[in-house]
Amino acid sequence: MDDALTWGAIIGQILMQFLPVWIALVATYAVSITFKRRLGLYGKLFDSPVGMIGFGIVMFWVFTAVFADQIVTFDPLAQLGSKKNLAPGSVFADAAEDQYKYFLFGGDHLARDVFSRMVMGARSVLSIAPAATAFAFMVGITLGVPAGYFGGRLDTTLSFVANLVLAFPVILLFYLLVTPEIRLTGIPVVLAALLFIFPIVFLTILFNSRYFTDPKKRNLYVGMVLVVGLWAYSGLAFNMDPLGVWSMDPNLLNVFVSVVFVNSPTVFRIVRGIVMDLKARDYVAAGQTRGEGPWYIMLWEILPNARGPLIVDFCLRIGYTTILLGTLGFFGLGVAPDSPDWGSTIDDGRKTLSLFPHAAVVPALALMSLVLGLNLLADGLREESLRD
Repeated sequence: MDDALTWGAIIGQILMQFLPVWIALVATYAVSITFKRRLGLYGKLFDSPVGMIGFGIVMFWVFTAVFADQIVTFDPLAQLGSKKNLAPGSVFADAAEDQYKYFLFGGDHLARDVFSRMVMGARSVLSIAPAATAFAFMVGITLGVPAGYFGGRLDTTLSFVANLVLAFPVILLFYLLVTPEIRLTGIPVVLAALLFIFPIVFLTILFNSRYFTDPKKRNLYVGMVLVVGLWAYSGLAFNMDPLGVWSMDPNLLNVFVSVVFVNSPTVFRIVRGIVMDLKARDYVAAGQTRGEGPWYIMLWEILPNARGPLIVDFCLRIGYTTILLGTLGFFGLGVAPDSPDWGSTIDDGRKTLSLFPHAAVVPALALMSLVLGLNLLADGLREESLRD
């Protein structure tokens, strides 16, 4: 029987398992640095050491999620063998001839491979956090831009609703929204029907205001948005896609809708404040003098000039969402009870933390590193956007 791996051998094996990630990172950096002067704010990011480090950490986890099937050594849900709480580098005694033989980060209390669960957890987190944050930004921008630009009763009403949501404790609100019993009330479906319509509304108004004087292009772009958007909307919100392309598991819908609902008011307030500042600029007055419509001014004059702060906040908000998803998983309210998401894995490892810390420490470090990378990336983007 083979001996357990030493820490040096463990690190070497892990580096080899992540080979697709290293290749993708090198290729991304090589192309980005070569053409950085043509890539706008993204290219300028590579002039910032902090931004480059943050970008590298984030892309490491993004590529890990993409290549997770090639990186994992075992099925992350499988209970392997009879021995539990195996130490890092332990041998898998029951491995077949063509099967991987080592638990690189050990096994948890159910004899599942911690390394594979950590890797697949990246896919679980990154399949929800960025998309949910993007939806929250669509909601916040669609409501925040007219509230800041027009002011008056519209601003007062929307700000009051946003403040009501923000006044509620976030963790408690999450807890209420993602409990299994909430599905019986139909609230997640109602919220999905309300929140998921905003991307369609935003893109329709965006293209209509831009190509209002060119009916052919306007009809083409708006038609594409309506066809694809309503198709996706029917599947994601109501699980009624006739082709079966768009769908969302009820547990995932609960979590996704909760993230969007909680983040949208904060995005709304940020966008509203930026628009209230920018609408007094000379280029806005010049657009009004030329007879440009209010939506064109808002979406094609003001919004592009707010891209710097919004991009920075988007990165930070993905980090906040990652922490919230981890918190939900830790409380047992994640996508699924046996999900390899980092919060659930930390909760599983917590039960034996004093004796076998590796099962909880590994996913905790993974979550921490992703959030750290997003914060450093946001700092780099903020630094470069201020120079822009």
